[in-house]
Amino acid sequence: MRRFVRARRIIGAYALALVLVGAVTVVIAGIRQASDVDASMVYLLAVIGSAIAFGRGPAIVAAIASFLAYNFFFIQPHYTFRVGDDEEWVALALLLMTGVITAQLAAMLRERVTHAERREKEAVVLYDMVRLMADPDVESAFTAVAHRLRSELHLSAVLIVSGDQGRMTKEAAAGDARSMQLARDSNALPDKILGGGTQATTGSTAEPGRWIRVIDPRSARSRMQPGQERVSSVPIASDGERLGALILVRDADSPSFSRVDDRLLSAVASQLGLAVQRLRLQREANEAEALRRTDELRTALLNAVSHDLRTPLSSIMASAGSLLQTDVVWSDAERADFARAVLDESRRLDRLVSNLLNLSRIEAGSIRPEKGWYDLPSLCNEVAGRLRPITAPRGVVLDMPEDMPPIPFDYVHIDQVLTNLLENAAKHTPAATEIRIAVHLTGDGVEVSVSDAGPGLPPLATERIFKPFYRPADSHAPGTGLGLAVAKGLVEANGGRIWAENLPGGGARFAFTLPIVDQPAAAA
Repeated sequence: MRRFVRARRIIGAYALALVLVGAVTVVIAGIRQASDVDASMVYLLAVIGSAIAFGRGPAIVAAIASFLAYNFFFIQPHYTFRVGDDEEWVALALLLMTGVITAQLAAMLRERVTHAERREKEAVVLYDMVRLMADPDVESAFTAVAHRLRSELHLSAVLIVSGDQGRMTKEAAAGDARSMQLARDSNALPDKILGGGTQATTGSTAEPGRWIRVIDPRSARSRMQPGQERVSSVPIASDGERLGALILVRDADSPSFSRVDDRLLSAVASQLGLAVQRLRLQREANEAEALRRTDELRTALLNAVSHDLRTPLSSIMASAGSLLQTDVVWSDAERADFARAVLDESRRLDRLVSNLLNLSRIEAGSIRPEKGWYDLPSLCNEVAGRLRPITAPRGVVLDMPEDMPPIPFDYVHIDQVLTNLLENAAKHTPAATEIRIAVHLTGDGVEVSVSDAGPGLPPLATERIFKPFYRPADSHAPGTGLGLAVAKGLVEANGGRIWAENLPGGGARFAFTLPIVDQPAAAA
């Protein structure tokens, strides 16, 4: 079918060249009737037009046809190919030579223009391909490349598959459903595969390889299917390792790929290989970063366990051991002190373990708040009362409106946030200072802040204070650096945000917001 279409196109070009010669013959006949002048050079218009429109072959045929037509119609004796005057032979020979040379020059110019246009098209397409594959989203970039290739090469379908060692997992497709199914079915065994070609050197340009026809070791009947002869494959490789394939499905009447197309496909496959390699390196870098963070977290966790867990355990063991001593008579006040120490250190351990568990859930992304409508000032009062043994040397001031409407949040989460913020303020502020808990409504939510009159935050600490296990270098307060990190994760899980800042008069302020959605009917 393709050969028939191509032959018909070639025959049409030669026929149109002869039509141009016939049209010029009519024009020359009119000129000869008006005046007896030599108008043979007018035939060059037909020759030049044929060369520009159809190429070298039709132009040479037009030159020869012009020579014969001028001899037949305008040289004595008319309507024969004999020449009565020897001088006419010179004129005819000049006409033929001029026509052939003009045809060659015009055809060369046409070929150079066509070659320059193809080079420009190739450069533009390659530039666009490079820009498309610079997209960080490699899958979207592959899809854009598939659509662009299909448009430029006039293909029925383009399929880009990538993966490791034959496990093709990612794909980008462009084309109609029938052609795409043909491309997928032929992925394992296409009709032709483009060879690797030669690499560019300082003295030569890169050249694409030749198309290699695939022969199935099984019978041809089991391999061949309708339309599979239109399927071609270009391997995607990088550093000698195959990373995928570019599957192309041509139209039923489209010609084979030209050398320009082969060079374009080789360059695109090379760029796709670099993109796949970049994706692999990014994945490996992400995995290495995850391992590094895991190792840091493990090291920090071991440090916390070795110190902050053993300290309250030692106190509990010492108090419990004292209570069990039978050779010492303890007073009721001393026994109460031992029991109080066991209770306080147990609560301290409970808070530490809760922070560790919450941090692990936050790092795993498994925090799922169970929101309800609660009275936020009541929660603040409850937390302040529960932590009174820790904040006793300091004064805690509550600044909250009396008509605060119910707020949607996870009660356990925000209880933990307030506990961590209040405990953090108590650790870093001297005795006889004031800690203020303030609650007020904003435009689209509520803001809660815990302010203290301590030394404030060191420079640059406001950006890192919420990272797990971070502790300022000049801090001597006890702690693991978990409380603020857990508070940040829980606040963000509830849809809010948290930040820290230094107060103008001294001290630090930790604040977080919670969003307010539609009020419940009871509150309204």
